[in-house]
Amino acid sequence: MGVVVPFEEIQNPEPSIDRLIGLVTDDMDRVNALILSKAGSDVAMIPEVANHLISSGGKRLRPMLTLAAAQMCGYREDGHIRLATAVEFMHTATLLHDDVVDESDMRRGKLAARKLWGNQASVLVGDYLLGQAFRMMVEVGVMQALSILSDAAAIIAEGEVMQLAAAKNMATTEDEYLAVIRAKTAALFSAAAEVGPVVAGRPRGEQAAFRSYGTNLGLAFQLVDDALDYGGSSAKLGKNVGDDFREGKITLPVVLAYRRGSDEDRAFWTRCLQGGEIGEGDLGRAVDLMKRHNALADTVDRARHYGAVARDALAPFRESEHKRALLEVVEFCVARAY
Repeated sequence: MGVVVPFEEIQNPEPSIDRLIGLVTDDMDRVNALILSKAGSDVAMIPEVANHLISSGGKRLRPMLTLAAAQMCGYREDGHIRLATAVEFMHTATLLHDDVVDESDMRRGKLAARKLWGNQASVLVGDYLLGQAFRMMVEVGVMQALSILSDAAAIIAEGEVMQLAAAKNMATTEDEYLAVIRAKTAALFSAAAEVGPVVAGRPRGEQAAFRSYGTNLGLAFQLVDDALDYGGSSAKLGKNVGDDFREGKITLPVVLAYRRGSDEDRAFWTRCLQGGEIGEGDLGRAVDLMKRHNALADTVDRARHYGAVARDALAPFRESEHKRALLEVVEFCVARAY
């Protein structure tokens, strides 16, 4: 079921990341080559599982942020190639682990790796990719970059555990949910952006600006994903629409619809998400309740707010192609909802 969330204030009807892709094409070619090299192993199953996900068509937005941030800050060496690859490996490992925890069947329009090789292989290959990521961080030799990315790895794991603890808990508040996605999703966006100025040796104020940009972009990105799970398409999501509902995930649209609903509405949410009793037509009813209580539109409004904060973080920097590209990334992430 597709439901369009209205967006009355789109300034650019078709925001894209084409400018960003154009600026980092040469560096991304080097990153992609390094990804293939570092995903290799004499243990045959490791490259099989890793390449299944790596080659499945993800946008690789996070490593592109690292490359663009480093370029924007005048970096002229090649450490950003390894850091961007490390960022992508961290993201890929997280997806492999997520699909096991969530018992997901699909990822980016293909069968999830766990459905083909099993949960154990997915977890272990994810661990291997994390190990390779840390190897590359060490090879770059910039201690602060290693600290930022290793902190992010720990924070992401905390976010996963926080989400697990909040699963099926209808008492979850908006603040509690935002804490989960700040750790689970925004932490890697933040680190990916921040290590660019760090490896370039830029002042702490510039590092903080990119950290804020990445954090708020990540929050906006996840909130749009939350809305798309109930009002989008599988092509935009890279997974089945309604997966969050079927898996009993408490996301922001659920939090808002539950709190704003009647006793009967809340009983519905409790039966479906907490009790796991989902019948035919229940997803449609969930979407109807979210529309009635403006839960999807308000989730997107929250995403737009964080997108605005991300844009403001880059305001002090002089105008450039790289700055324009990074601002367009924000528009692209938010506009996916429409």
